[in-house]
Amino acid sequence: MSHDVTITPLETQALFDLRGPATVLRDWAGDSLPAFPQRPNTGSSNGRATLMFLGPDHWILRADLAREDAFEAALRPVAAPPEISIVRISDTLAFFRIIGPEAGEILSIACPLDLHPRCFGHDAASFTAAFGIKALVIRCEGGFELAVDRSYLPMMTECLTAAAG
Repeated sequence: MSHDVTITPLETQALFDLRGPATVLRDWAGDSLPAFPQRPNTGSSNGRATLMFLGPDHWILRADLAREDAFEAALRPVAAPPEISIVRISDTLAFFRIIGPEAGEILSIACPLDLHPRCFGHDAASFTAAFGIKALVIRCEGGFELAVDRSYLPMMTECLTAAAG
């Protein structure tokens, strides 16, 4: 059975893994970051970037790759205070966009999350397993985005293609 979805690999994104107390990260980064989300497993955007709250004292900053150097300069990871960690991880994750009327069905085959909009809303982002691989799932307009370790790109491509039919 073929599903009514479009699966598109996305270009490399600028990504930074931020860890530590939000107050210290906010003070260090100044106004270069979007607002820190107040609820776990959600994200906030300021038009330039998205900041996702993925666990206790754990955030991922995502932006267009063209902004990577600007964020590197603003965040100054090498000089960061000892209570925080800022690591550029742009080359580590491969992203897919899964959109269409049956995008939720494809993701429900892939992962155990309850993806109903009441549970996984418009600003949702969470780590989970997708086809047995650690994955970041993000709600987007018309469906979802899924990111996995770049080394799993061929395997995830095959799994998504098979699930879509």
